[in-house]
Amino acid sequence: MKIASIVGARPQFVKAGPVSRALRRRVREVLIHTGQHYDYEMSQSFFDGLDLPKPDHNLGVGSGSHARQTAAMLMALEPVLHAERPDLALVYGDTNSTLAGALAAAKLGLPVAHVEAGLRCGDRLMPEEQNRMVTDRLATWLFAPTAHAVANLRREGIEAGVHLTGDVMLDALREAAPALEACAASLLAREGVAPGAYYLATIHRAGNTDDPARLEAILRALAALERPVLLPLHPRTREVLGRLAPGAAAGRNGVLELEGHPSAVRLRPPLPYVEMLALQRHAAAILTDSGGIQKEAYLLGVPCVTLREETEWIETVASGWNVLAGCDREAILAATRRPAPTEPRPPVYGDGRAAERIADILCG
Repeated sequence: MKIASIVGARPQFVKAGPVSRALRRRVREVLIHTGQHYDYEMSQSFFDGLDLPKPDHNLGVGSGSHARQTAAMLMALEPVLHAERPDLALVYGDTNSTLAGALAAAKLGLPVAHVEAGLRCGDRLMPEEQNRMVTDRLATWLFAPTAHAVANLRREGIEAGVHLTGDVMLDALREAAPALEACAASLLAREGVAPGAYYLATIHRAGNTDDPARLEAILRALAALERPVLLPLHPRTREVLGRLAPGAAAGRNGVLELEGHPSAVRLRPPLPYVEMLALQRHAAAILTDSGGIQKEAYLLGVPCVTLREETEWIETVASGWNVLAGCDREAILAATRRPAPTEPRPPVYGDGRAAERIADILCG
């Protein structure tokens, strides 16, 4: 049996790690990297840190508009899938690589397996929502991480091929736990912060980075916090920082400046997986528009503030560990300063064995 696993972006590398290891014990896996994320910090550092095998094919598609990027992936994937002749294509999450992989496979008559199926935030204008909805319609195997994801699919009339597996990101986090603690002390010393004495933030979604008013409002809220804020910058955010947020700029020593005045926001390059987990683990709170980081914050027991008006990870909000604040300054400040929840976190993301379940189903 041969499985073509299609990845292209940082969150997919994390998810593919445990699944790839489980599959390779049983079948031949062909790993195809679309090149959606392509520089060292966003791609190769994850392959190195997650012990992922070198891709069998790197399509080198790079960045571009959603239409151009997806079209380029489709054109590059078709001949590779045709030549490899896998028994099925495996895709992850909700990026353009997910959609292109599912479409290319379906057009060639190959069955599709979707890891992280059934997620919905309710905003059909969001590219990620479009990608996952179309992928779920094309998939033969739909690996849902939570009971709520299963319910979403059922409401849309999708029941055949749905499997509640748990979340593979919990598998990845548990595998990384020893290395996380080993690097934490030196990492915090390098950043000059103490455990629980800083905030960690990420901003990368187009809805925030491409809207000048939203981006500047979020940056001003971060700058108003009383503790240092570490802000690893996605390449998209770094590119638009000065252009779309006229009052903001990257000053000397990587400090965010507003109208030329330094703030407590420290701009950093993207971090490898384990280092990013270590910073999350020891932050007082996490502010993010990333779906994956919302979930990691919950798994690590760190309060989260989501810089969006909606989320696909509603379990984190229902439990009180995540607050939706959008780009409203006062809502962001209030949510960040709230006391940490004291209630236990329900084990809604499974038991850390999702990858084995997925391999059992596909190989059984």
